Amino acid sequence: MKQLRILIKQFVPSEVCLKCQGCCRFKEQDSVWAPCLLDEEIQDLIDTDISKVYLTLGKRISPVASSSNKDTEAGFICPFLGLEDNKCKIYMKRPFECQLYPFLINLRGKKVILTVDLNCQYIKERLNTKEFKEYVGYLTAFFDSPAQIKLLKENPQILQAYEEVSEVVELF
Repeated sequence: MKQLRILIKQFVPSEVCLKCQGCCRFKEQDSVWAPCLLDEEIQDLIDTDISKVYLTLGKRISPVASSSNKDTEAGFICPFLGLEDNKCKIYMKRPFECQLYPFLINLRGKKVILTVDLNCQYIKERLNTKEFKEYVGYLTAFFDSPAQIKLLKENPQILQAYEEVSEVVELF
């Protein structure tokens, strides 16, 4: 499915992301926050010689123990995070969930809801802005297409029950 390579327009500017020490770091190895992969992404990553060791049975990227003293609280990091520059080693092939972050697709009962991670300081400071509302409109339109609805229904592993998030809009 080639549409996966169409990158989602980013809300948080890259220069802000590169300074942050929040994303891609986890307290537990089996964290719900570690990205799940779409079926097509798994094969795409395997085809590029990325180790299968980093994939769990739940189609989730398996974090590795952090060797950095800066990440002592996190304990685990995404295996694709370069600690020396805080950059993703697979940025152009990063998973759908990573492209979407700090927005998340949340499952609440039978409802699929677009939520946002309030641990992202950039988001927290812009929740009530016109810029935020316009971006939510962009994402709502993106997810309203039949192709995206089908994508989500065919990949239930990316519908998670995240905690400590703010609900933005019900998708379906």
